[in-house]
Amino acid sequence: MNLRLPGFLLPFKDVLLFLVLLFSFHFVYLGWSVGLHFFPVEGAVQWLFAEVAEMLLAQSIFILQTQGVEFVLQGATLYTNQMQSFVSVLPECTTLKQWMHWLVIMLFFPGPWRHKLWYIPAGIVVIHLTNLFRVVGLLFIQIPFPGQFHFFHDYVFKTLFYGVIFLMWVVWVECFRKKPGKV
Repeated sequence: MNLRLPGFLLPFKDVLLFLVLLFSFHFVYLGWSVGLHFFPVEGAVQWLFAEVAEMLLAQSIFILQTQGVEFVLQGATLYTNQMQSFVSVLPECTTLKQWMHWLVIMLFFPGPWRHKLWYIPAGIVVIHLTNLFRVVGLLFIQIPFPGQFHFFHDYVFKTLFYGVIFLMWVVWVECFRKKPGKV
């Protein structure tokens, strides 16, 4: 089925498809994670959450140590500023949802598979590095601005995540999806 869009929407066709894929997966994920508890792969998903959270915590500690930041580790929580500021690296912080967003967008968005085979994993690595930047950044920001965790977590870094995904998608559309000489 080839959907025919009104002429004034044609320049936005790719962006509309991106948004449909992004929001569709968001609601499917909510139903799958909350309603179905990741059925039929709950054990595997929970294991992956825990493993990636442990890796993210270890990488965050490494960066903080190389930067000379004084912190205290209690469980999966990093404290600084005499315990006034903290970041907890929980399984929910692993960005597996964003990895799956990226995977779904790229699997369903048109383009050559020979590029998708390397671009999808590269995007997952970029998303993970963005998350590492987020975790460490949240702790660094709280040193001069204690008590501002929620603002930076909910507005600044969440926007950054989806901005990075959008930029990677733009690179895909502009550099890999479109055929040379075609619009």
